[in-house]
Parts: sequence; C-alpha cells; structure tokens
Amino acid sequence: MTINKKIRVLVVDDSALVRKILINGMSKDPEINVIGEASNPYIARDLMVELEPDVITLDVEMPRMDGVTFLKKFMAVMPTPTIIISSLTQHGKQITLDALAAGAVDIIAKPVIGLVDGLPLLVDDINARIKAAAAIDVAKLHRTHPVIVDVPTSLHETTDHLIAIGSSTGGVEALSRIMPAFPADSAGIVIVQHMPAGFTSTFAERLNNSCKMRVKEAQDGDRIMQGQVLLAPGGMLHTTVIRSGGQYRIALKEGDEVNYSRPSVDVMFHSVAKAAGRNVAAAILTGMGKDGAAGLKAIQQAGGKTFAQDEATCIVFGMPQVAISLGAADKIAPLEKIPNLLINSFN
Repeated sequence: MTINKKIRVLVVDDSALVRKILINGMSKDPEINVIGEASNPYIARDLMVELEPDVITLDVEMPRMDGVTFLKKFMAVMPTPTIIISSLTQHGKQITLDALAAGAVDIIAKPVIGLVDGLPLLVDDINARIKAAAAIDVAKLHRTHPVIVDVPTSLHETTDHLIAIGSSTGGVEALSRIMPAFPADSAGIVIVQHMPAGFTSTFAERLNNSCKMRVKEAQDGDRIMQGQVLLAPGGMLHTTVIRSGGQYRIALKEGDEVNYSRPSVDVMFHSVAKAAGRNVAAAILTGMGKDGAAGLKAIQQAGGKTFAQDEATCIVFGMPQVAISLGAADKIAPLEKIPNLLINSFN
C-alpha cells in the first residue's frame, strides 16, 4: 500500500460517539480515508457492496446482528481485513475470540472507563494496525489443511524438555488449529500470543476445551510440566521462564514494551534460551513486525531446535520472515507440520 493510494476504511459500531472518535482519529492520518460508517451490520453490508473497503473496523456486540455472524457472512463472499474494536465485558471477550476465529485479523480493546478521553489515546495504534491489516491476504484463512501428528511411541516424563511458541496477528486462528494436535503427554508448552489484557484468560479456556493438554493462563511461579500449556497473560507484564532446580517455572516481570509488545515473544524466547538451552524446541508463527526473531536465534545458538511458519500458511509473514532472514529457523514449514516438528524434536 503506497502513500498515494489511501487505505479505504469502513467503520462499523452501534455507538455514534465511538464512530465519531474513530473517524476523527483516522482522518488525521494522510494514508487513511474513511469512506463510510455504519451503526449495524445491515447498513455495513450495503456499504461494503457499494464501496468495497480495504479494511473494516468492527464492534462485535451490536443489536439486530452480532459482529461475528456478520463477519462470517461477508468473509465467505467478500474477504476483507477486519479489525475488532471490542469492549472488555465477559461476553465481549468470548464473542471477540469467536470473531478472531472467524477471520478477523486484529483486536483492540476499548477503554473500560473514560471512553471519551481514553479512546482518542489509542488512535495512533489503531491507525498503525489499519495500515498493517490492509496488506493482509485474509483469503488465506480459508486455505487450510488437516493437522496430523506422528506421535512418538513413548514420551518420557521429564521436566528437561519444553516447547515455546510465539505468535501475533493471525495467531489466534493458527493456535486454535494446531494446539488440539498435541498429545496429552507432550512436553510442557509456553505460548506468547499478542493480545490485550483481559482476553488471554478467555482464550486459554477456549483452548483448554479443545485440547488434549491442559491449557491455562500463566501465573507467576507456575511450573512448566508435561501435559500442560501455559499462555502468557496479556497486559503489563512480560512472561519469562526460569530454572528452579530441576524444574522450569514461569516468572512474570515488569518491563518496558519490547518490539511494541508486552508480553514480548523475544523476552520469553531469550529467557527460554538461557534456562533450557538445548532442551527446548521453539516455533515462531504468523504475526506482523519482528518480535521473536532475535529470541529464536538465541534459542538456536543455545542448541535448541527452531522452526518458522512458512509464508504460504501465514496470515502475516512478518515475524517468521525476519526470523528466517536472521538464519534463526532450522526448518521452515507449513502450519500443519509445526506440531509434529516440535513434538519429535526430542527423539
């Protein structure tokens, strides 16, 4: 997307105040052109057909038709990069994850309080995400292959091995596809998926319902053990891994954003390289930016096994591409092959 061709955005939200704040903020960016606004999916549908936007911002809790139902309808016939801008209600968390699974490419949390003052502070971030979303080929979400894992005949019960995974844009859908493929007795897994605070616990619960392994949001001091997946909490802390005797444990630490992210994949990967060295297998999946690339290189240099998702199956090839350019990936593979590679790294 060049600066001469403005990104054409359709804003969909039932709140006139939210639409006004978003449109005012987007209009300040010379690369963005708000071509329309809609208070409900029925109006939005007509505008999509007429205007063919490059990007849609979409609320999920709306009258008459919720955002997920609308998203599923238009993604099937008119795939368009869609950013969810959602409130942090419990229902909102659940329906937002449904939207991400249905094809939305990013999620932005509305301020819980102080909408008039808080939402304008997010404008620069929203505009940056719109620009990134405009370059995404969302049709890839529908080009899927089955995930089949060749499970080793025996997995030794040990704390010596762990699996680390990092992902961002497109990662919710990717993780939802591959995590159920891991057997119940897989080595302990730590995941950093870029998400706002408040959504990771709901996502962990959803994965737990579909996976053979136990999945939970990581807490400080949690032991990384066979059969358990720990998902880094979104918010103000970084998730790191430390060695405590013969065990690996989670340490949540304060710190500035790294690669515009907190938790950061790089921070987690670097800690894993230091704590586990050759006893770790790590994968970097779909996501914009470069977070995790340097950390994956550190794991490789420490003797661990490293993998990167290939371009063909990524929603956004940013993070894996940077890792590959650094020579950090021992192997580049389609998403459906990643679980098998990770599981069998310790044989």
